[in-house]
Amino acid sequence: MKKKLVDLAKTIRSKNAGTDRITFDIIFREKEIYEKVKKSGAITKEKVANLYGIPLERITDFVEFDPAYAIKFTIQRLEPSGSAGETDIFGCQQYPPLLDIEIEMNER
Repeated sequence: MKKKLVDLAKTIRSKNAGTDRITFDIIFREKEIYEKVKKSGAITKEKVANLYGIPLERITDFVEFDPAYAIKFTIQRLEPSGSAGETDIFGCQQYPPLLDIEIEMNER
């Protein structure tokens, strides 16, 4: 059975990490759900790059942070926050592509 990430995570957000990067947090309430998502392989550095249509090199950090039941990653901006033509100065509207990621919830 597959479930969407938006139905499993407590928090899915993006925000500035300085002027040149946007950081993303996917945080879970329960350890069991977090572990299933990790083991599913649905959220990896390579899959995030593919989802956002960016080169792998633009993902500067990718961490599965067990103490917080969180998956965190950071993307290098093409232009600094606040640059002419920038459409999301705070980086807070970049998370929606993550919402529909499907996670296989069956035991393997």
